[in-house]
Amino acid sequence: MSLPFSANPVVEQLGDDRTMVLNMGPQHPSTHGVLRLLLEIDGETIVRIRPDIGYLHTGIEKTCEAKFYQQVVPLTDRVDYLCPMTNNLAYVLAVEKLLGLEIPQRAQWIRVMLNEMTRINSHLVWLGTHAMDIGAMTVFLYCFREREELLKMFEMVSGQRMMTSYFRIGGLALDVPLGFFDRVSKFADTFEEKVDEYENLLTANPIWKDRTIGVAKITYDDAISLMLSGPTARGSGVDWDLRRDMPYSGYENFKFSVPVASEGDVYARYRIRVQELRESIGIVKQALAGMPEGPVKADAPKVVLPDREKMKTQMESLIYHFKIVSEGFTVPEGEVYHAVESPRGEMGYYVTSDGTAKPYRVHMRSASFANLSSVPAMCEHQLIADVVAAVGSIDIILGDVDR
Repeated sequence: MSLPFSANPVVEQLGDDRTMVLNMGPQHPSTHGVLRLLLEIDGETIVRIRPDIGYLHTGIEKTCEAKFYQQVVPLTDRVDYLCPMTNNLAYVLAVEKLLGLEIPQRAQWIRVMLNEMTRINSHLVWLGTHAMDIGAMTVFLYCFREREELLKMFEMVSGQRMMTSYFRIGGLALDVPLGFFDRVSKFADTFEEKVDEYENLLTANPIWKDRTIGVAKITYDDAISLMLSGPTARGSGVDWDLRRDMPYSGYENFKFSVPVASEGDVYARYRIRVQELRESIGIVKQALAGMPEGPVKADAPKVVLPDREKMKTQMESLIYHFKIVSEGFTVPEGEVYHAVESPRGEMGYYVTSDGTAKPYRVHMRSASFANLSSVPAMCEHQLIADVVAAVGSIDIILGDVDR
């Protein structure tokens, strides 16, 4: 049951005799999830704005404490549901650090390749919906055309279009199927032409530029003080990318540029993500060209099911499988934090082990939660119509905010 207007502490801070308080959301087509924005307006101008969250609560972090370590992986898919493999990777890297596992090169390269495909998938959803919020319908159709191909490839490799659970502690669930790399290569060869199509529709479009240039600015100092990350921070001149500056999973073997802009407006954040589409497909091509041979699971039979050729009998395989699934595996006592560069910024997992088969604590540092704090800095003294462009430009996912 919602609180009475005067009993809501967020509302209490807003409104006087000259202004009006309006609700935008929580069910609003341009908030990209169940986000409620409280707007104090003077005519069409935003005097103050306050995000009000908590409408999606999933309790995923607490649920992790009741699961074996491997069973947590499907939960991470549902945190930021547009980049499930990135969430998988952040979590498994944290647990692998606790276990001291060495992951085979082939598994690391496949992880990098699929993470960049996930980044492309997420940016396509962002670009299509963001453009549609501002009034450009055609871009949405174009972006979802390419996204559909990516989802088919995710289904080919994992059996699922979205909630893949493909990365596992110790490596991958399975090696990629026959024909997968050929399909990825075919997609990669034509994707940059598709990005050109998106840019032909938007980048020089006078209406698009009028709605985005100089709108919802975030200064460099604000980006730092608000602990923003990802394209939202890089659009304000913060030159920081975990793939380059704190490489993980073999990213140090790949060459790519980190796009940075200094304007800090909606248009700058748009240009950053479009350039990231090009950089990500370049990483995918490098992964295809240099893909190592070998196993995709660590040699750790107490943690992962060994390859079939290493099992003496089918019964031995069944015993191992039953033990891992029904009893889990113990992790040495300790705590660790590991972060990766998600499409929205720094996604980090803090995992505490008490020496049992289940994590004592799992906490997620989500990029969307931190980036959402920039809304007041972006929107105050702007027009109501600019709120839609501002919120869309930081690419929040409410599952990533509420967890």
